[in-house]
Amino acid sequence: MAKQDILAEPGSASPAAAGSASSTATVTESALPLDDRIDELRGQFPILSRKTYLNSNSLGALSLRSVEERRRFEDLWHEMGAAAWYEIWVAKLEEVRTQFGHTIEADADTIALMSSVSAAVSVVWGAIAASVRGTGRNKVVLTELDFPTVGHHFLSQRANGLEVEIVPSPDGIHVPLEAIRAAVDERTALLATSHVFFTSGNTQDAAELTRIAHDAGAFILLDAYQSNGQLTIDAGALGVDFLVGGALKWLCGGPGMAYLHVNPGVCVDPVTLSWFGVENQFLFNIRDATPRADARRFELGTPAAGVAYTAAGGLSTVLEYGIQAIQHRNRFLANDLRERLSDLGYRLHQASDPAARSALVLVEYDGDAAAAVRHLAARDVVVDHRGPLVRFSPHFYNTLEDNERAVAALAET
Repeated sequence: MAKQDILAEPGSASPAAAGSASSTATVTESALPLDDRIDELRGQFPILSRKTYLNSNSLGALSLRSVEERRRFEDLWHEMGAAAWYEIWVAKLEEVRTQFGHTIEADADTIALMSSVSAAVSVVWGAIAASVRGTGRNKVVLTELDFPTVGHHFLSQRANGLEVEIVPSPDGIHVPLEAIRAAVDERTALLATSHVFFTSGNTQDAAELTRIAHDAGAFILLDAYQSNGQLTIDAGALGVDFLVGGALKWLCGGPGMAYLHVNPGVCVDPVTLSWFGVENQFLFNIRDATPRADARRFELGTPAAGVAYTAAGGLSTVLEYGIQAIQHRNRFLANDLRERLSDLGYRLHQASDPAARSALVLVEYDGDAAAAVRHLAARDVVVDHRGPLVRFSPHFYNTLEDNERAVAALAET
């Protein structure tokens, strides 16, 4: 390809960027963002020397920096034992809060460390449910394309009187904003939905979703797990009440370390407090349950320090190269991949509007998608599938040659 159009980021947290979604910037192949550092970048991810890795939407590749960070944690444990907690590990936790904050243009004191999105959703809903008790707001709105863990939590609360409305998708790709707007009413306590749908790669207009929720007097929780690290996000500009993400996927920080961003203007407290969520935690006073004033009041127990070290390595790598540059490179690679697949006659499961597409590229595979993924794996091409859809996800460490190898392997099936 001689050139590729890079569209402005869809659903970006920046209202200005969202307003320019129809604009384009032409990037020639020789000027592909980060190409001048690609050998250095790829050298930080050992799997790339052996595999064509296009599965970052499931698990980001492991960097040497994460390995070094984890080894540092183990060395400290060997050398200092529990003393490492007070002198070093608590500081590392704050470093990771800061890093997560940088990925969404937010301050560290708006970030609570979590073990998973499930934990974050649980503590958020507990706080909201308590705050709206007796107001008649007993409804949560989701969409059928959101990740199941969000739906599972709220469906489990129906026995307690919660009404859950799941807005359907007409095509399995997107959910019309008008349908969401119709569902969010004066009985709605929370709109909880995805920034990028894991089943289609479609990017929702996060700014408009926030307006829909707030116009109805409801809270919004934005699941940014599939966007954080591949798209620029400015949580403050969006005004979302809660945003959840994690290190597992596009942030290349491994499993076990997620986060919850809490808008400083949100005045609700969790109904479950832990010792990391209270003021003066190291006074060890069982009689004092004063919640912290910042987002850390939502933290559930002691964060996993070893996992934090691993996450810090991936986060520092992503932040070093810059999410805006990563977004532009990923979009170029994803568009190139789509073009190659389309040229071979594959049907793509994607938004009709190119501005709503992310770096997830999904093929509507006619045969056994699981078998196709196994075929690619046997040729050292790592992708995944969801039902009949084969999923590719080029990230900043991928190249046009990776795309070429992956498409050639798929064509053999």
